[in-house]
Amino acid sequence: MPVPFLTLVNDMRIVVVGAGLLGLTTAWYLRQHGLDVAVIDRAAGPGRETSFANGGMLHASQANPWNEPGVLGHALRMLGQEDAALLFRLKALPFMLGWGLRFIRHSSPERYLRNFEKNAHLARYSLAMMADLRASVGTGYDYVARGTLKLFRTAAGVAAAAQMCRQLTDWGIAFEVVDGAGAVALEPALAPIGAKLAGGLYFPADEAGDAHRFCELLAAQCAQRGVVFHYGSTIKRVLRSGDRVLGFSTVSGDYFEADAFVLAAGSYTTPLAAQAGLAVPVQPAKGYSITVPAGAWAGRPTLPVIDDSLHAAVCPLGDRLRVAGTAEFAGYDLGLTPARVGNLFRLLQQLYPDFTAHLDPAQALSWAGLRPMSADGVGIMGRTALSNLYLNTGHGPLGWTMAAGAGKLVADEIAGAETALDLTPYRLARFD
Repeated sequence: MPVPFLTLVNDMRIVVVGAGLLGLTTAWYLRQHGLDVAVIDRAAGPGRETSFANGGMLHASQANPWNEPGVLGHALRMLGQEDAALLFRLKALPFMLGWGLRFIRHSSPERYLRNFEKNAHLARYSLAMMADLRASVGTGYDYVARGTLKLFRTAAGVAAAAQMCRQLTDWGIAFEVVDGAGAVALEPALAPIGAKLAGGLYFPADEAGDAHRFCELLAAQCAQRGVVFHYGSTIKRVLRSGDRVLGFSTVSGDYFEADAFVLAAGSYTTPLAAQAGLAVPVQPAKGYSITVPAGAWAGRPTLPVIDDSLHAAVCPLGDRLRVAGTAEFAGYDLGLTPARVGNLFRLLQQLYPDFTAHLDPAQALSWAGLRPMSADGVGIMGRTALSNLYLNTGHGPLGWTMAAGAGKLVADEIAGAETALDLTPYRLARFD
């Protein structure tokens, strides 16, 4: 039976699929435009899937796509290595052929730099929109505003990274080069390994926070303003007629119809869009994290740190530490591989050896989520070939970073308002 909209305020009704970061920010800004909005999600509450335990960092500084020049050789050398930063499972490769060829094609220096710039502009805009959202949701999501520090173990690594990041300054993203002592001054918890550090890059404008807690806060604010949520609703079928989507039916027998629809369902956007006849080049990239209580460690870190050589990031979230690293292309498999989880514990202890005495693995939360990775490393946003279907997906490891800006841009387009960024470079049509 059709599901009614409960708070109709005008003649335009919108259904957003997905109650994660991208879906919620889109719904928030749609409601800000006075549109009638319903959000549907198969989970029992907001932010329960890919947004649940991500790396925690909102970092415009790391806007470079994963498919950097040379990525193919890098991936081939890591085949079969369980501790590889980028691992392709053989069982997933047959389903990734077309996507993979595009991924490699966009690793040419020219394409890579162009896509890097698209991400940088969106990320910078998004961090500005996060300040707008905090005015409503507050900072109760373990908000950290100390920037991020990226560490290197060789002088050559520092120099190469600094050279690449000089491009960021042209796009309005500031950074500072620090030596090993400077890195320890920024984060004293690094002192035990200070002699091993050649230096790092410090990005003062970056932020951090618990994405799941943010989703809960934003969903509550959306609901207070009239957004209707339907949790536990799994889409069974997408109905289309001509160049329009008519509605979605669910496994429980509900039917959602609207004037416009937004697919913000992460990696699951691809099979949903396929039912409507759209090929969305997004593959699930499984990311792992562990969240550990800091316990009685008085010297706990307060600054989010990325270690380039360890391919890991450690982000303080209140009285917890979130450790994230590696990516695994294994289809829609969410299983936790013990070796890769164990690797995160080792990386944490290598970065912060003083924490070993306070680390209790039994108290840790191990998690895996599917990052929606587009073939060129740039999010896919805005209208499609279907006149009333919009997308907000494909942001890969930058979903937390891009959420506020991407949500605002897609909502503005649907509402007919001027968008702060031209959405043409971010549309699905760029892959035609």
